[in-house]
Amino acid sequence: MNSVISTSMPAPKVGFVSLGCAKALTDSELILTQLSAEGYQTVKTFQGADLVIVNTCGFIDDAVKESLDAIGEALAENGKVIVTGCLGAKAGDGGGNLVRQMHPSVLAVTGPQATQEVMDAVHTHLPKPHDPFLDLVPTTFGVAGIKLTPRHYAYIKISEGCNHRCTFCIIPSMRGDLVSRPIGEVLSEAQALFEGGVKELLVISQDTSAYGVDVKYRTGFWSGKPIKTRLLELVQALGELAQGYGAWLRLHYVYPYPSVDDILPLMASGLVLPYLDVPFQHSHPDVLKRMRRPASGEKNLERIERWRQVCPQIVIRSTFIAGFPGETENEFAHLLNFLNEAQIDRAGCFAYSPVKGAVANDLTGMLPEAERELRRTRFMAVAEAVSAARLQRRVGATMQILVDSAPGLGKKGAAGRCYADAPEVDGVVKLLPPEKISKTLKVGEFTRARIVGTQGHDLLAQPI
Repeated sequence: MNSVISTSMPAPKVGFVSLGCAKALTDSELILTQLSAEGYQTVKTFQGADLVIVNTCGFIDDAVKESLDAIGEALAENGKVIVTGCLGAKAGDGGGNLVRQMHPSVLAVTGPQATQEVMDAVHTHLPKPHDPFLDLVPTTFGVAGIKLTPRHYAYIKISEGCNHRCTFCIIPSMRGDLVSRPIGEVLSEAQALFEGGVKELLVISQDTSAYGVDVKYRTGFWSGKPIKTRLLELVQALGELAQGYGAWLRLHYVYPYPSVDDILPLMASGLVLPYLDVPFQHSHPDVLKRMRRPASGEKNLERIERWRQVCPQIVIRSTFIAGFPGETENEFAHLLNFLNEAQIDRAGCFAYSPVKGAVANDLTGMLPEAERELRRTRFMAVAEAVSAARLQRRVGATMQILVDSAPGLGKKGAAGRCYADAPEVDGVVKLLPPEKISKTLKVGEFTRARIVGTQGHDLLAQPI
């Protein structure tokens, strides 16, 4: 009888750095899933890795600098570096590739959503002997693959690219036009995530509201049934899936199109969290026109009022730009007034950054950097006052909290989030030690808590 002796070499080690937004994070998850499926081992350090992959961001100047610094650090500590992501698609001086110009010794450079190109570069520079005993697809989340988020929540990307040409944005030049994922594929991934224990699914894209526009809302299939490739049908199906697993569904990057109104009854009924992340960017019609945004400020106020009539508990978060080229003091005052009238629950603000390649850089009336920063500071003072007042209204309410951190089973306190808090970008709920000795708190589980106070952007709550 012959015996089988394994002579396979240790799995090659790949270091990995993921920078940028949640959409870039999902690109990283696809690459890591493929690496694992082919038997590569991923590590968190540069030293000891056989090569390093850096997934970059190239949206604003600070992100470009962070990405270039990370590439430089990886080259210094390891020497073998593959670059992917948005910065990889960015042109430098004279039209050449920016990464190549700044770091000519990198092994390969790709743009975003380029899993196969990255893997081709890995195969070229770090070949792996085939071993049928090791080449197994990871089964933690089935078809959903590997996730870089904590086990109890995950992002699901429903489309790539964007059809808008906002003058301050260069994302379409890096990620291309809108390409919606097949609806059956999205729902299969979502089901795998819920089956794997995910308790909060966050829907992301560059323009979530436009899902299906590129394919003219064609009919797809899920579990043998026809379903239209459109946001309303997708949210309905995802909400029903989430409900079956006792999980949350949260929507991000929702442009304020009229079609979004159709989603509000689903929020009011509890099928999807009453939370909308809407990138308004400004309120004044003239500024929005210079930005080439798809809606005017007046319509946005009307929409928000209508949303709150349908779903009074809705929470709205948004991002804005202060100091856009040509912005007058009156236009900025209009923005501050909008913030007060709209009562935006969570608002972030960027001082305009003249990103290389953005059309807005050629507009007249560029404000001095100090003035742009001053307006951002003034904006945030108003935004924080509005947010604090809206948080104060929650004191005394009993809410469902998803636990994110619970050292020692929460006996000395824990931290979590209510429906109004998306991970990383919003506040948290600080949970006090339970009054009942038998009460324990576990990460990834829900608990009921009574809101007893506020602390900055956060809530204080007593588990019950």
